[in-house]
Amino acid sequence: MANDSETRSIFITGLRNAHAMENQALSIMKPQISRIEHYPQLARRLEQHYTETENQMRRLEEILGTLDESHSSLKDAALSFTGAMAAMGHSMAGDEILKNSMANFAFENFEIAAYKSLITIAELGGFQAAVMPLQANLKEEYDMAAWLDDNLRAVTIQFASLKEAGETAKV
Repeated sequence: MANDSETRSIFITGLRNAHAMENQALSIMKPQISRIEHYPQLARRLEQHYTETENQMRRLEEILGTLDESHSSLKDAALSFTGAMAAMGHSMAGDEILKNSMANFAFENFEIAAYKSLITIAELGGFQAAVMPLQANLKEEYDMAAWLDDNLRAVTIQFASLKEAGETAKV
C-alpha cells in the first residue's frame, strides 16, 4: 500500500488520537501519584511511567512534525478532562488503589492495541521513519502492563492486610 491520502489521513488521525490518549494517561496518573501513601513501589513505577508517557508524547509530536502536522488541542483537552474525572471518581472509593490498579492495567492494554494498530498503518502507508519511535512507545506500554500484571496480587494482598489491621488502605 502506498503513502496515499487516505492512508496518510488514517495515520495522522491515529497519531493525534494517540497523543490525546497519552495526555489522558498523564491526567490519570498525576492524581494517583500524589495520593499514594502505602504503596511506594507502585508510586515509583507510576512516576517512572509518567516520565515515559511525557517522552511518548514528544515522540508522537516529532512524528507529526515530520508530516507537517500537529496534535489536536481539542482532543488533548477532551481526553485530559475525562482522565481527570476518572481519577476523581476512583478517589471516592474505599478501595481506590485496587480500582486504580485494575483501570491502569486495562488502560495500558488499550494503549498497546492503539500502538499496534498505528505501527501497522505506518508500515502500510510507507511511514517507515515512524515505526521505530512507535515501537519504543509500544515497548514502554508492554513493560508497564507487565509490571501491573506482575504486581496486582501484591497490591491486593497489601490492601487486604492494611484493612485487616484497621489501617487506611485505599491509597
